[in-house]
Amino acid sequence: MQASERIAVVTGAGSGIGRAVALALLGAGHAVALAGRRRDALEQTASRAASGTRALVVPADVTDEESVAALFACVTAQFGRLDLLFNNAGMDAPGQPIDALTLAQWNAVIGVNLTGAFLCARAAFRQMKTQTPRGGRIINNGSIAAQVPRPRSAPYAASKHAITGLTKSLSLDGRGFDIACGQIDIGNAATDMTQAMSKGVTQADGSVRSEPRFDVRHVADAVLYMANLPLDANVQFMTLAATAMPFIGRG
Repeated sequence: MQASERIAVVTGAGSGIGRAVALALLGAGHAVALAGRRRDALEQTASRAASGTRALVVPADVTDEESVAALFACVTAQFGRLDLLFNNAGMDAPGQPIDALTLAQWNAVIGVNLTGAFLCARAAFRQMKTQTPRGGRIINNGSIAAQVPRPRSAPYAASKHAITGLTKSLSLDGRGFDIACGQIDIGNAATDMTQAMSKGVTQADGSVRSEPRFDVRHVADAVLYMANLPLDANVQFMTLAATAMPFIGRG
């Protein structure tokens, strides 16, 4: 590891926001462990990085405690420390009324979005607390659903509201160990997951309307800004959304 190089883990790095953030970190000189369930998708991300950058592909399931432990052990063995975790892996359930949701659908979303974020944050915290020099930064990917939910989105909205609580708790617990924690809440970044929004999304009044999106590179730039702050400064919460989307005053 070079003296000035910082080490990052990005979960959900095989597509969308995770891929964009991982590539931005690599481009800024970080060594980045690309974590996700699908090796082929992670390798595609790594193949898009500029030559000379250090991307480590580590297939991992964030809902599995042993898999998460193996991910962070691999990072420590390869790089010796950890400076940044971008807790990004997430999923949604089909939009439907809560009385139509199955327990399996609820558990799947909570397992990835909340339990997965907890397991990764716990592993990162343990490493950052004990390494020399100690400390590091955890950035949680929330969502504007952490503030204002969409209709028929109970599992996703509940998980993202809980991420806000996790962010605040990590911020408090990390103070004595030079561990900073912040959260970025994103609305309508242009990824495969949001493609349907340009065709039409159900609104709070039951109507269906198309919504604007914005280039995902702006998310990568925002996370990179948060990541590059010294540990005595922190973006606690950032909201980044398409300017004309129905967020302010939703409902």
